[in-house]
Amino acid sequence: MNTNETDDNTKPFWLVKYFTFSSLIVIFLGTIILSMLNTHWARSMQRKKIEAYAVAIAKNLDHQIFFQFVIPAAIVFGEVRLSNPKQFKRMDKLVRNALHNLQIDVVNVYNEKNQIVYSFDKTLLGKENLGGANYKNAVSGKTVSKQIQRGNFFEILLGIPKESKIVTFVPMRIKPSLSSKTGPVWGVLEIVQDLSDDYKSIFQFQISVVITCSMVMGVLFLVMLFVVKRGEGIIENRAKERIRLKEQLHRAEHFSSLGEMVAGISHEIRNPLGIIRSSAELLKKKIVRTDPSNTIPDIIIEEASRLNNIITDFLNFAKPKQLNLLHCQINDILEKNISFLSSQINDQGFAINKNLSENIPEIQADSAMLYQAFLNILINSMQAMQNGGKIQIETRFNDSNVNIFFTDSGGGIPEEITGKIWDPFFTTKEKGTGLGLGIVRNIIESHKGSIMIHNKDGGARVVVKLPVIQGE
Repeated sequence: MNTNETDDNTKPFWLVKYFTFSSLIVIFLGTIILSMLNTHWARSMQRKKIEAYAVAIAKNLDHQIFFQFVIPAAIVFGEVRLSNPKQFKRMDKLVRNALHNLQIDVVNVYNEKNQIVYSFDKTLLGKENLGGANYKNAVSGKTVSKQIQRGNFFEILLGIPKESKIVTFVPMRIKPSLSSKTGPVWGVLEIVQDLSDDYKSIFQFQISVVITCSMVMGVLFLVMLFVVKRGEGIIENRAKERIRLKEQLHRAEHFSSLGEMVAGISHEIRNPLGIIRSSAELLKKKIVRTDPSNTIPDIIIEEASRLNNIITDFLNFAKPKQLNLLHCQINDILEKNISFLSSQINDQGFAINKNLSENIPEIQADSAMLYQAFLNILINSMQAMQNGGKIQIETRFNDSNVNIFFTDSGGGIPEEITGKIWDPFFTTKEKGTGLGLGIVRNIIESHKGSIMIHNKDGGARVVVKLPVIQGE
C-alpha cells in the first residue's frame, strides 16, 4: 500500500483529532481554573458574610451591654467596674445569653486604655495592648477585621488551613437614650469567629466539582477516543480499498492489453496451423499406401493438436466466453467431473473422497464453464501428486454462498511461489501455458464468486465461493 497516499488521506482527520483532544484539554483546564476562581469567590463572600454577621452581633451586644449593664451598674454601684465579681458575673451572664446558640468563639471587651476588661478567656483579663492597630482604628470609630490562618504553605495555598479565624473590632459607643445619634467611643468589642469548617466545606465542594469535571471529561475522552479509532479504521479501510481497486484496475488494464495481443497472435497462428494439420492428414492418407510404418504425419497432427489446445487456452484467458446463466446444481457438475476423470483416477492410483452436502440449493451459473473450472482444479491436484494420492471434495452452504473445497495430498505450494501462482504464463510444469489458474479465476469471478488457494494438512486446498443468486 502506498504509505504517502494513505498519509495524505488521513491528514485532515489527524488535524480534527488533534483539535478535538486539544479542545478537551483546554476545556478541562478552563474548568479547573473556573472552579478555583469560584472557590476564591465563595471564600470572599463567606468572609464578607462572616464580617457583616460579626458587626451585627457586635452592635446588638453593644446596645444590650450599654442599656442592660452599664446604666444599671452605674445606678446600683455608682460606677462600672468589672473587677467587681458581681458586676463581672452580671456582664458575663448578659453576654452569654445574648450570644447563646451563635457561632462565636471569643468575645473580648477593651476599655479606653487598651486593656481587656472582659473575655471568655479569663486568663486574658487585665492584659494591655493586645488589640494593636485594629484597636486604634476601632477607637477612632472604624470597624475593622483581620483573618488569621495557621498551617503549612500548601494547606494555606489550597485553602484548607488547619485553623482560620476572622477577628472583628467594633467600637462601643455611649448611646443617649432620647437621641438617635450615637455618642463617643467608650470601649472596643473584639469578636472572634472560626472559619475552618466553612473553608473545609468549600474545599470539599471544589474537590467534588473537579472530580465531576474529571469524570465528565474522562467519559468525553473515551467517547472521542472510540470515535477517533472508528474514524481512523474507516479511513484506513477506505484507503486500502481505494489502493486495491487501483491495483485491480491496473491489472485489468494490463491483462486487457495482454489479452488483445494474445488474441491477435492466436488468431494469426490458428489459421496456418489449421492448414498444417489438414495437410498432414492428407499426407498421412497418401503415405499409408506406400509406407505404412512412417509416423511423421502422426507426429505433425499430434503436435498441431497440442498447439491448437494451447492457443485455445490463450483465447479463453484473453477473451472469456459470455456466460449462459441457467439454474444448475453444483453437486451434479462435480459428479460429471469425477465421472469424466474416473478412468484416469483408477489407472494412476488416485482416490476421490466426496463429502457433498445434500442441502446445497441451485444457483444461477454457466454449468459448462464451471465444469471446465472444476476440471482444471482437479487436473492440477492430480498433477501435483505424481505417484497417486487422495483428493477430498466437499461442498457446504452458508451465508447465501455455496462453498466448494478441493484438498489434495500433494505436498502443498512452496512458499517462494505462493505469490506467483495467479500470474499469467507462470508454471512449474515442463509442459503448460501457466494460464490454467488464470482461466479458473476468470470463470469464478465472472460468476461473482471468489477463489483462494492455501496449504492445509500437508497438501493444497482450493476454496471456491459462489453466490446462490447472481447479480444482473
